[in-house]
Amino acid sequence: MRLYGVGGLSYGNLSARLDSDHILATPSGLAKGFLAPDQLLVLDMNGAVAPASPPGLRPTSELLMHLEASRQRPDVNGVIHAHPITSVALSIAGIPLTDCIIPESVVILGPIPTTPYANPASAENQAAISDLIQYHDGIMLAYHGSLTVGASVWEAYMKLETLEHTAKIIAHARMLGKVSPLPSHQVEKLIDARNKLGLNRPKDDELFCKYC
Repeated sequence: MRLYGVGGLSYGNLSARLDSDHILATPSGLAKGFLAPDQLLVLDMNGAVAPASPPGLRPTSELLMHLEASRQRPDVNGVIHAHPITSVALSIAGIPLTDCIIPESVVILGPIPTTPYANPASAENQAAISDLIQYHDGIMLAYHGSLTVGASVWEAYMKLETLEHTAKIIAHARMLGKVSPLPSHQVEKLIDARNKLGLNRPKDDELFCKYC
């Protein structure tokens, strides 16, 4: 599994819901690609480490974002924060991922908003996603990284792959020339497919009208 910035490096983080009151999360400072199962931490929804967790390890520095997503989205069981290179580069260049350009991305993720810049590993990041996570399964954190959520960690990972794949195509297309969003009547067909797959979120109609 290639996890942009959460594989062999120590940054990036994952969490999985265990039950209504607990999540399993990666610890801070350890390379995620080499973690052993007994290095994962059990945390309550206030961020307290459960007694059964391994001693000497601290929760991920981005724990507040994970807890915010889990609290607001009872349908979410997996959360991934990563640093996908092309997606972050586009955010630094001021190029949004909200336009409806790549059909698969429209269906799987819908418009992908970018938060205002917030200091990494701070309560600012929690506040930055708070108004967005209810309506989006993929969010860009300006100058920093991404947040994707799903019914499982695997689904959150696949959405991360979709997000970065979309960013790569857009970046290459912009190097080749003008990039035009899909026509509205084609977007409507994709929204219909999204609804049939049960991927629609609250305010989808409003958001698609705003961006596409």
